[in-house]
Amino acid sequence: MTDAVAHQVMWTRLISVVEEQAQALVRTAFSTSVREAGDLSAGVYDTHGRMLAQAVTGTPGHVNAMADAVAHFIRRIGRDTMAEGDVYVTNDPWEGTGHLHDITMVTPAFHRGALVGFLACTAHVVDIGGRGFGADADSVYEEGLYLPIMRFADRGAVDETLIRLVRGNVREPDQVVGDMYALATCNEVGQRRLSAMLEEFGLDTLDAIAAFILENSRRATLERIAALPRGTASSAMTVDGFSAPITLAVTLTLAEDHILCDFDGTSGVDPKGINCPLVYAKAYACYALKCAVAPEIPNNHASLAPFRVTAPENTIVNARHPAPVALRHIVGHFVPDAVYGALDQLLPGVVPAEGAGCLCNFQLSTRPGAGAPAGARRTEVLAFNSGGAGARPALDGLNATAFPSGVMTMPVEATEHAGPVVIWRKELRPDSGGPGRQRGGLGQVMEVGARPGHAFDVSAMLDRGAHPARGRQGGGDGAPTRLHRDDGTEMRVKGRQPVPEGGRVHLAFPGGGGYGPVAERDPAAVRRDLIRGYVTPETAARLYGLTEAQVADALDAARRGEE
Repeated sequence: MTDAVAHQVMWTRLISVVEEQAQALVRTAFSTSVREAGDLSAGVYDTHGRMLAQAVTGTPGHVNAMADAVAHFIRRIGRDTMAEGDVYVTNDPWEGTGHLHDITMVTPAFHRGALVGFLACTAHVVDIGGRGFGADADSVYEEGLYLPIMRFADRGAVDETLIRLVRGNVREPDQVVGDMYALATCNEVGQRRLSAMLEEFGLDTLDAIAAFILENSRRATLERIAALPRGTASSAMTVDGFSAPITLAVTLTLAEDHILCDFDGTSGVDPKGINCPLVYAKAYACYALKCAVAPEIPNNHASLAPFRVTAPENTIVNARHPAPVALRHIVGHFVPDAVYGALDQLLPGVVPAEGAGCLCNFQLSTRPGAGAPAGARRTEVLAFNSGGAGARPALDGLNATAFPSGVMTMPVEATEHAGPVVIWRKELRPDSGGPGRQRGGLGQVMEVGARPGHAFDVSAMLDRGAHPARGRQGGGDGAPTRLHRDDGTEMRVKGRQPVPEGGRVHLAFPGGGGYGPVAERDPAAVRRDLIRGYVTPETAARLYGLTEAQVADALDAARRGEE
């Protein structure tokens, strides 16, 4: 076997190692956000803290931000102090993955007594104390317990003082501490598999395979960039923000050996917790560019390096301490749409229309009421959901799909199992996909409440209420977000809001924008959408031009169960 072939086999094996690492976390985590939604990441790094491979399971915001985090751990802990059995931890928003609810664990990997690299993983925990998960804080100090880069375990001995501090400062101590042990265990699984791989291939270090991975990834990415047309383009998009709209402005430059993404002109820091540290904005800007330019090249330090991201300090995509950042994902998830607005001018026919962007999350904080059953207690139930993705140049947008995060929607059963909540309704939202030659993806409709004897607060983490997803190349806009109580009271798309005992909340999540002129949509595609219930008869006739007879025929086909 030639060195090149052997190194390629080892590279693939490394990806398998970190995927098993991630699956160990999924199987052992306590929080539904990890077990059901896959809100996590895992990766392996060389001795310099450069990411060599990432797990397929996970989110770009986690893994691309974590790519920068390991170097901070090396600097803070000190390479000379590291020993077998050590595990390090942080939830620092600026040296981790962007907010306090993400706990990152790093484990030094030893083989035959020598440091050969690092295993790292991140997971979103259901609660970290403070005001709770939401946008309501005025500074990061209000948002929960801060863990600086420190030892979780020293030579195999877990810091019990740290565990007691965590337990004393969070609302769901069993879940949070359980997730911390799950993170440490997942790295241990990765370390065992990494050591077994080194033994199998007769290696003492990762140096040779690391050099092969980084050099080939760098060269392949640069070749893709060099083949692009040179140019610069600017775009801007506006989203709801908290109390005032915010603008994301992007100038994109395609150079010979790099792509520069500059956010100069973007809105300043918001008073509430939707601000985004640069590490997280950079993660999603790089992801957007990599999807468009070099999607087949594995994600690692070298394949990310040619994508450069800059933003003035104290803009909403480069918020500095102590800005509140709990919902940094809301802004971060819009970064790809903003980047694509500029890239579409330079590479037309490549990128999709705007989509829902940020996850459609909400958290229910339940409390026992007068008729509560014995033993009832306060609970925190977090639900991850998705709006529609933007239509693509040649395909419709994906329904209820989280782009760019890739986080999965939580099953109703898992959400109801986490606390005394009831999901009365969850279904696709007709007519929510933007019209066009290619239709935008549909959002969802949900109706939620608490079990008898409980009142609750809902912390809404939504956007696209006043600024729906825009179509591209002549396509129409997607439907906006709507939120109200069952008594008709309108609710804000962000912030903690009370719901009386017996009340329910109705949520309508946004659809993706359409692509291309609506007049060019294939009538057969419109008929199919009508049969499936994706569009109503009124929309099929008014926007897409179906005749009364065509509408009636499609409805008859739907009743017969035909496609």
